[in-house]
Amino acid sequence: MESNKPKILICEDDPNLGMVLKNFLELNDYDVVLERDGRLGLAAFQREKFDLCLLDVMMPNMDGFTVAEEIRNVDPDMPLFFLSAKTMKEDIIKGYKLGADDYITKPFDSDVLLHKIKAILKRNEELHREEANAEYDLGKYHFNPRLRQLGIGKEIQTLSPKENELLKMLAEYKNDLLPRETALKKIWGSDTYFNGRSMDVYIAKLRKYLKGDPNIEIVNIHGNGFRLVVQE
Repeated sequence: MESNKPKILICEDDPNLGMVLKNFLELNDYDVVLERDGRLGLAAFQREKFDLCLLDVMMPNMDGFTVAEEIRNVDPDMPLFFLSAKTMKEDIIKGYKLGADDYITKPFDSDVLLHKIKAILKRNEELHREEANAEYDLGKYHFNPRLRQLGIGKEIQTLSPKENELLKMLAEYKNDLLPRETALKKIWGSDTYFNGRSMDVYIAKLRKYLKGDPNIEIVNIHGNGFRLVVQE
């Protein structure tokens, strides 16, 4: 049975601190995976689904900043906290430039960390709820991602899960470039050649579904991605 508890990845090479944090968060009703270095942490992130990542900056094999870059390539919205004994301004700024939600210097108060985690997860839950209920008017079409329905007039097309996710991403990037790599990693899990060919097939299907409005076009930006162009 799948747990409904928020899932947290901790990458921490200090075994004592790592276990103390893991036990503390589990006592506060979180599901926690602890890895002892960056490479193992990244492998865990690629293997499982997490709600938040706590990354030590200084780790063997792969440091926390490098792990964060790899995570951001896959999921730009993943909440990230850096844990570090390094208090130099340059390190803190680097952490925030990588998209950290917080940079916490050691030693730190576990209760304060807990409240910060709760605040970030609550914010994300509210954002996801808004996104889940979002609907889109695309020219003559109305698109409801929650129901996976694309309608024009009285005609309604029910989309497959991947068609739905791809059109939702295109709609979010409407009239702007949706990077090919971003769509592949988010929907297919990786940007391999075969996944790329699969996405091209889904793009062709979406073009067919949208042909009822000549003011809508999915444009291929060669080597970069796609644009859902909607002429208002």
